[in-house]
Formats: sequence, C-alpha cells, structure tokens
Amino acid sequence: MCELYFPGKRLMILFAAAMLLCVGGCAGGAALGPGMPPKALEMVSPTRPATDRVTAIAQIDLVTAEGHYPIRAVMILQRPSYLRLEMLPVIGTPDFFLAASPDEMNIFIPSQSEFYSGKPTAENLARFLPWSFTLQEIVMILSSTYPPLDGTKVSYESYLDDALLRVDMRTPAGPSQTIWMAKNEKMVKLIRYDPLGRETYRALFDDYASGSAFAEKITIQWADNITSISVRYSDLKVEKNGDLSIFKLPVPPGSKTIYLD
Repeated sequence: MCELYFPGKRLMILFAAAMLLCVGGCAGGAALGPGMPPKALEMVSPTRPATDRVTAIAQIDLVTAEGHYPIRAVMILQRPSYLRLEMLPVIGTPDFFLAASPDEMNIFIPSQSEFYSGKPTAENLARFLPWSFTLQEIVMILSSTYPPLDGTKVSYESYLDDALLRVDMRTPAGPSQTIWMAKNEKMVKLIRYDPLGRETYRALFDDYASGSAFAEKITIQWADNITSISVRYSDLKVEKNGDLSIFKLPVPPGSKTIYLD
C-alpha cells in the first residue's frame, strides 16, 4: 500500500483519490496533480519571505579528477541571495573573505592586500569558489531548498514516490528540475537538468536536527560522476535578522582594488 505524503486534516479527504491513483502500484509513482505546485512546496519555496539567517562552521570537501581538497569556513547564508564566507586556515587568521548580495560581490585576500569587486555572476563566483552556480542557486541549495527556474511559465507535476513526494518542474525551453520531499516537508533530493533534459547535477540533503528545517549535510554531485562538493555544518544557528550589513565588505585601508567587471 502506498504511504501517503499529505499530513493533517487533508489526509482523509485525499485518501480515496490517492488510493485510486495507486491501483497500478506505487513503484512507478502516482500522479497527484499537474499544473500548479503542490501546497507542500510552500514550506521550502524560494519565494517565501526570508528572514532566517543561517550561521555555521562549514567543512567543505571538494573532489575533482585532480584530487580532494578540504576547506573549513565560517558560512553565513540568507535567502534569496546573500552569502558570506571566511576561510579558516589550520593556523592563523582567515585569509579569504567573501561577501555577496544580489547586486554586489566583494572578496578580500589579506596576504596579498587585494580587494576584488564585481557583480555576483556565476562566472565571477567560479573564479574564487569551487562551483559554477549563480549566487541565488548556491544560497538556495546550501539553505536546504531548491533554486527557482528562470521564467514565469513553470509547470509542475506531482507524484507519490514510495514514502516521498516527487515534484517535476519544467519550463518551455529552459532548464528543469525534480525534487523529492519527505513527509515532514523537508528536502531530500534535487536533480537539475539542462534545456535538453540532461542531468547537470544533483543535491542530497541529510542529517536534519530535530525540529530544524536545515540539513546539516549537503552533497552536490555533478553528472560526470567525479566532481562533488560535500558541505557539513557544525555549530549551526538560525536567527531572525533583517539587517543585511554583514553581507557588505568595506575596502580595507591600503589594499589594491581589482574590478571584476
């Protein structure tokens, strides 16, 4: 028998309809409804007002064809597009600071007295960080939700997939993605596809603390089956904060400013 996803008062109302859809068995999934996003997505929607600020120590492990590169950093995230990183060396003080908001990205490297300034594009981010995401895309993934698709004509298809709710999201000509959510409305998996329907990467969300909406382990795997980034949080704190000044980085005295755009 299918284990139904929907909790609460709606369960009994939906039970009969879902059972009819499950006649063929749950292995292939049961279509729950096309067109509109399911109500469960409201809990992780990237369009929700974002006042939750996540602060944590992040152990970042990058694996490429060239080797394994561990990084430890202080990470501060706030949806939709705010990120601050301070790389922590084994000994000494941080030698890499990044602060990014929707309109601006600044990086300071104290050992070289270099201050970089530019737009937070995927290309600029990739010059300093081990990923090729837009700022909003990486912030959404690292804060345990899915990034929005470009455009307004997004179609949805919902399925029961064993004990998970699966939602396919598509645009007429752009990229698409599929997400899986658990019964507690927490993200489990995201797969992103290019406009031709080829998988580009997948993100896995694990180790939710009791009562927390944020996964403490997030793994991003690229379609080459070689490259991956694993982020494990410790000392994770969530607070309501509307002051975004922490995502600005002033030019330190005596540093050389280098413009990225």
